[in-house]
Amino acid sequence: MKAAKVFAVLVTLIMFLTLVYGFIAGNFFTEGSILFSMAWGKVSLIDVYIGFFLFSAWVLYREENSLTAALWILSIMVLGNFITGLYATIALFNSGEDFKRFWLGKHHQS
Repeated sequence: MKAAKVFAVLVTLIMFLTLVYGFIAGNFFTEGSILFSMAWGKVSLIDVYIGFFLFSAWVLYREENSLTAALWILSIMVLGNFITGLYATIALFNSGEDFKRFWLGKHHQS
């Protein structure tokens, strides 16, 4: 469990710093329009969003409150894998060292 927590924290931090770098050093709209005009830019976007939808299905499954799940999912769609890392980190720290609780959330039987 400790290794999973360290990994999740590192991934979240890397994604946060990457977003900060992108917003400071680049122009989202100018560079994004160039990226999205290329075939591999479109493929990458589809690939990323399919991953977001799969992760979002897990969030929806494990969350007790539908509004909470919806807010997490919206955040994932806007801020990407920074939020997936944050969600996984929080879920790991709230799991009580129990991987079943981490994976199953509200469906975990004590």
